[in-house]
Amino acid sequence: MKNTTPLFPGFHLLTLRRTPRSEQQKLADKLSKIKHKSLSQLGEFLSKFIPAHHFEQESSGSNSRRRIYSKENTFWGFFSQVLDADGGCKEVIRKFQAFSALKSSPLPSSSTSSYCQARKRLKQSELSAILSGTTDTLQKITDPNAFHGRRVVVVDGTGLSMPDTDENQRIWPQQKTQKAGCGFPQASLCACFCLHTGGLLSYELGNKKSHELPMLRKQMDTFKQGDIFLGDKGFCSYFDVSNFKDNGVDSVITLARRVPVSASESVKPLGENDLLIQWKRPVRHKNSSYTQEDWNTLPETLLLRQIKVEINNPGFRSETLYIITTLLDELDYPAADIADLYFKRWNVELFFRDIKTTMGMDILRCKTPDMVEKEITMHLIAYNCIRSLMAEVSEKEKLDIGRLSFKGSLQALRQWAPNFKHVEGLKLEFHRIGSLLYEAIADTIVPDRPGRSEPRAMKRRPKAFQLLNQPRHQMKVQKHRGKNYAKAA
Repeated sequence: MKNTTPLFPGFHLLTLRRTPRSEQQKLADKLSKIKHKSLSQLGEFLSKFIPAHHFEQESSGSNSRRRIYSKENTFWGFFSQVLDADGGCKEVIRKFQAFSALKSSPLPSSSTSSYCQARKRLKQSELSAILSGTTDTLQKITDPNAFHGRRVVVVDGTGLSMPDTDENQRIWPQQKTQKAGCGFPQASLCACFCLHTGGLLSYELGNKKSHELPMLRKQMDTFKQGDIFLGDKGFCSYFDVSNFKDNGVDSVITLARRVPVSASESVKPLGENDLLIQWKRPVRHKNSSYTQEDWNTLPETLLLRQIKVEINNPGFRSETLYIITTLLDELDYPAADIADLYFKRWNVELFFRDIKTTMGMDILRCKTPDMVEKEITMHLIAYNCIRSLMAEVSEKEKLDIGRLSFKGSLQALRQWAPNFKHVEGLKLEFHRIGSLLYEAIADTIVPDRPGRSEPRAMKRRPKAFQLLNQPRHQMKVQKHRGKNYAKAA
């Protein structure tokens, strides 16, 4: 073949030409660049609880472009935000900047605007689907020491507050006794937890006017036939006990709004302080959330069991309580076992403490109702992931999951998360660090302190500041902020 480069006789253009790259090689390069700019190393470790298919790029729309704040990066940035002790958006921006510097990529802007807009693009329906996936994972975990081989679902409600904005006030108004600009929007949350794992199964969000019972009725699909519903006196309702029984779910609650039945009025005494009783259907209240037709379908009477429990432990508010249950067989379900089960109802208060106090969901940060709901859902996703990790550790190390420290597990995950960035692509090292994380979680055991007093009281006194009982532009600050002035304010 004729040489087309006479000035360089030793060179030939055909020999300098590269072999054409296949489409597969081009796609592999693109994926490598995408992974190079990804913040999902923690997601790779938690992929068993949150699969990667939830973050696939959309063909069109708001999440179709591949950018630094992609759907995947934004989700894991939001995830790390609720895990962090600081919990601010600026903290997430610093993480993106540090990660970009590590990868020799251009640093993103220090402004939180782009990140906040990316969070808004996350769909609530997609976050709810991820939360449902973590719930399904937890429900697959069996309890070898289950209460007579049955799953116990414990239910309770709590309150949340959020920034004082007009949008939040319209959905979750503050108390009427507070002046405008002096209070915060108040939301109510009713949640169902698995008593064994502590995992959240479902929740319903309402405002200050929402009662726990109507919110519980919206979560009836959470219960399966054979479950046991465990609740306090706020759930003592003829309507709901009957409906649970019709669905094959037994109830264990405490008596409220009814006079305890005496032994002479009972159907049959089953033992000491253990009576088989009968409830008559009461008159429907005019403000009830159910219709008269639903009320008429209820049976005229309910056969129940009343167990009187006397508490002698110091620090407990009640000295005597009456447990009402549909577990009627005294041989299969002794009264002492039911009393011990109700004693474990206190665990739901600890579950809420883990979410609200330890994870910081007590006071929310988002300023619009849409973002408030996403913030709550993201906290619950992170909570279920930590609970799933604790369940795996307890199974691997043969430990009681109730003795593992949630706060210790959260602290371990916070500090181990950056280590996964440095072992990208090194599978053996990745698994080694994961195993060490499991060992750190298993190493933090909560002491067994039966009968420990848990008074609802604050030991640390607040500072003697005035109370903001007027709007900010009308408030006059006292020159002397002493104790007497603070009390008088």
